[in-house]
Amino acid sequence: MLAGVTPLCWQTNSYDVDTRPAIVTMPLDAVAVSNSDWRDRLSGMDIPLAVSSDNVTLDCLKTLISTGRLTFDQGVKLMVNPSLNSVTSLADMVKKARFQDYVFFNENLHVNSTNVCVLACRFCAFRKGPRHPDAYSLDVDQYIERVRPYSSRIDEVHTVGGLHPIWTVSEYCELFSNLKHEFPHIHIKALTAVEIKHLSSRSSLSFSETLSRLSEAGLNSLPGGGAEILVDSVRDRICMGKESSDEYLEIHGVAHSLGIPTNCTMLFGTVESVEDRINHLLRLREQQDESSGFQCFVPYPFLPDKTRLPEAQLATGQEIIRMISVSRLMLDNIPHIKAYRMNIGDKLASYAINCGADDVDGTVGHEEIMHEA
Repeated sequence: MLAGVTPLCWQTNSYDVDTRPAIVTMPLDAVAVSNSDWRDRLSGMDIPLAVSSDNVTLDCLKTLISTGRLTFDQGVKLMVNPSLNSVTSLADMVKKARFQDYVFFNENLHVNSTNVCVLACRFCAFRKGPRHPDAYSLDVDQYIERVRPYSSRIDEVHTVGGLHPIWTVSEYCELFSNLKHEFPHIHIKALTAVEIKHLSSRSSLSFSETLSRLSEAGLNSLPGGGAEILVDSVRDRICMGKESSDEYLEIHGVAHSLGIPTNCTMLFGTVESVEDRINHLLRLREQQDESSGFQCFVPYPFLPDKTRLPEAQLATGQEIIRMISVSRLMLDNIPHIKAYRMNIGDKLASYAINCGADDVDGTVGHEEIMHEA
């Protein structure tokens, strides 16, 4: 979903890509109101039997109404509660208290700038070395031409890629400024925290200086990828060499201070524990308390098929739905929860919007990173 612009949405209780209802526009002030008084709305809602008959979810409902904020222990209990229906029903209550039956999406295109990367994360099947026959790095003309066929039909370009060994912030400023000049209506959502860290180092600039230059060139928001699990012992096992948990949060906090909104993410299903997942959510919640710039949280399961984590297991549909539901319940200060349909599929996304999610991302043309997994 776009950050900082009027979102497109439809109003329905289920999502079917073949029979999607007519698009409506929900004004940003209505979105703000939905989030400011959601606890009052929640307190006046009928309580489903699945929630009222389960001690864990009933206790969480009372806490959400009274304070709006669940504890670590409550989060863990929700993750292991045998009654998935109770957890999803409570999350659906909170989603409806915030956004009624609205579900948000946009019309977007993914353009990966390069697959050349100095790192070799164990979970990544996208990365190529500079001499690999399938390695590529887009120049300005190639970047623009990837967008041109879709330019009249999209409102956002999403650009992330590898950590190029030579590129500095100047190369990205050139890409973004030329794209904005050619297609000024397109929102540029680009670069993960580790890319910002890498560009800052390559350019001998601070995080703030790097983000300021990119913003001046046309960058509108950050997609939030690369959070993985914000527990450094887990990161050391799956993505050694990437930014630390603290650095991920710091970079997003700096972006927020500059008026650049961001999303935030979680990659679950590698080697982390239930407790690690809840700690991840709490760290995002604490950062949001400080900087208030996270627009949407995107939990997505690890896709292990072609990567180098043999101990990881493909997440079940129930596990994915539970993670989305618990995210909605724990992240009281982050407005939107995304069911990333490109990753989990349309059928599961259609179920997830009745389990706490209110966003399904967008049309997602030409995505490569997850399709390589």
